[in-house]
Amino acid sequence: MTQEKRICLGAIVGVHGIKGEVKVKSFTEYAEDIDTYGPLENEEGTKQFELKVNGHSKELLRVKIKGIDDRTKAESLIGTRFYAKREVLPELEGKDEFYQADLIGLEVRLADGSVAGKVVGMYNFGAGDLLEIKPKACKATELLPFTKSYVPEINLKDGYIIVESVSLNFAPDDEAEDEG
Repeated sequence: MTQEKRICLGAIVGVHGIKGEVKVKSFTEYAEDIDTYGPLENEEGTKQFELKVNGHSKELLRVKIKGIDDRTKAESLIGTRFYAKREVLPELEGKDEFYQADLIGLEVRLADGSVAGKVVGMYNFGAGDLLEIKPKACKATELLPFTKSYVPEINLKDGYIIVESVSLNFAPDDEAEDEG
């Protein structure tokens, strides 16, 4: 199954206890729903996991995976990301609704329509969502707050976003060096 047809719903970040429970960071709208999408797959699509949410451990979920009954097996799964088939996820209703995975790979344009780069990642370190952008003319990536003021337009149909920011370095690396 291709990556485009799947959405990452969460990742194992630790273990809980000795009976094989894992701590999962859920990326679903409602964290506890991660076990409602049927069997989930690893990133490669080579293994399936049946999850049962047993509770919370701080901001993480405590999850039991069918067939994982001891801490050693659970520890071997740390870092595993869970993917669901796109078709089992809820339909998006509003024009401003999308899955974060839909943004990865979109072309980044400036307000004048010129192409400035590409979206290569999306993160949330606790203070809000950030887009990772690979500027067309630079080696390093840039992080941009994912808010309406910085990203006023998202056009999934045509494959681009519009960004408005004076903080991004969209100049070629040799020009950026000349400035300093």
